[in-house]
Amino acid sequence: MNNTFLAIDIGSSTITAVIAKHDLENNINILGTGIQKSNGINKGLIINIEEASKSIKDAVSVAKRTTTEMIDTTVVSISGSYSKSIRSSGSVNVPNGLITETEINQVMQMALYNATIVPEYEVVHVVPIFFKVDDSIEVDNPLNMNGSRLEVSVYIVTAKRTALTNIKSALKISGIEVVKFVLDSYASALAVLDDQQKKFGAIVINLGATTTEFVYFKGNSIIFNGFIPVGSNHVTNDLSVMLHTPPTAAEKIKLEYGSLVRNYSPNNELGVTKVKIPRIGDEDSISEVALDYIQTIIHARVEEVLVLVKNKLKKSGLMDNTGSGIVITGGMSYLDGIKKLTERIFEGIPISVANPKNIKNGFMSFDEANMATIVGLLFYSLGTNRSYQLDSSKKLIKPFKNDRIVEQQKISVSNSNNHHISDKPQVEHLKEQIQIKDNATVLTPLTRDKKKGVSKFWGKVSEWF
Repeated sequence: MNNTFLAIDIGSSTITAVIAKHDLENNINILGTGIQKSNGINKGLIINIEEASKSIKDAVSVAKRTTTEMIDTTVVSISGSYSKSIRSSGSVNVPNGLITETEINQVMQMALYNATIVPEYEVVHVVPIFFKVDDSIEVDNPLNMNGSRLEVSVYIVTAKRTALTNIKSALKISGIEVVKFVLDSYASALAVLDDQQKKFGAIVINLGATTTEFVYFKGNSIIFNGFIPVGSNHVTNDLSVMLHTPPTAAEKIKLEYGSLVRNYSPNNELGVTKVKIPRIGDEDSISEVALDYIQTIIHARVEEVLVLVKNKLKKSGLMDNTGSGIVITGGMSYLDGIKKLTERIFEGIPISVANPKNIKNGFMSFDEANMATIVGLLFYSLGTNRSYQLDSSKKLIKPFKNDRIVEQQKISVSNSNNHHISDKPQVEHLKEQIQIKDNATVLTPLTRDKKKGVSKFWGKVSEWF
């Protein structure tokens, strides 16, 4: 398990590259990180290979500066914008009566064989929803169980072949030719959900810069995933158009005054009711705009996004089965009042806002909402959060085993009588989970902010939102 991984999150706002491996105590060891502004990518799609390639190459080059390790595997996030998902099932006989990884691989391959894959699409994930042994109850992991027949129900994620080929072409310039793909929303779910939320089922909504991706996750499997081609950049565009102001000014207004709940009426706590903005095409001209009007523009766009997500989830028939509720992450989750608005739209469903679990390292903090996908890629590659499944190369990947034998170096001690101390391998039972700092938080309903501290807060999150 000493393979070194390169994880790359190809986002519409930033490209994040992280090199990592397991250490001898089953911890994720970060060897290098790199972040670059994303160019040539829009709504998860590469629209300019030359620009995208340069952004990816720069991020990977920065990550490689601090390590000389050879990279064994590269995992790359893909957007749900060009994905399709289907369900399938398969069954095989167990000739020896004992289920091994051979039978698990065979039944997964059979489920894939039985599926109808659209010709221009390629398989990204084949994730088991449940296994059955001899028509018994559903089981999560049939390994070493006794039976004569093994069945599986799977969720298959496919992606458009041309989109994957463009990503491979962009990566090839950085010398990366062997790639495994991971669905963005699947990675986000691995990063922000705890064991209890997975057990009872939860919906994760990742509110990004140009896209909103969501996934229903239960047990160790995806049950449903979806995509909306709208994100926080659309809020900026709305403000620019409606206020007739340049996009840079609209972005500044959004970051400093963006809120869904703040009171901008006369004599409010902030003491501000209007803001001066430049006019588009004539930036020397200044006009005043009421902050409550700005709030209305922001509210309309964010509400639209959440309602679109709700409608897609209702069509899936899964809205009533979200035992752990909805978890919001991504850059737009920092918007003041997002939890309250989501609670109003998804009435009766528990709502929480969470950052990914932090991984201790000396390079950067992963405890930030825009880091959900990259953290999920690391957990997918190196963590204990995955189940038996087929990856994008259609090969079986296995859960990481918690216990393993660490052999001491042989010690040979000789004395004048030529006596030797025999070598004894030491069995070390390692920790069941990766050592991480769990900083996932749930925001309480937001109250109206006072003037003090507002600009400082929005300044801190400006690079994410």
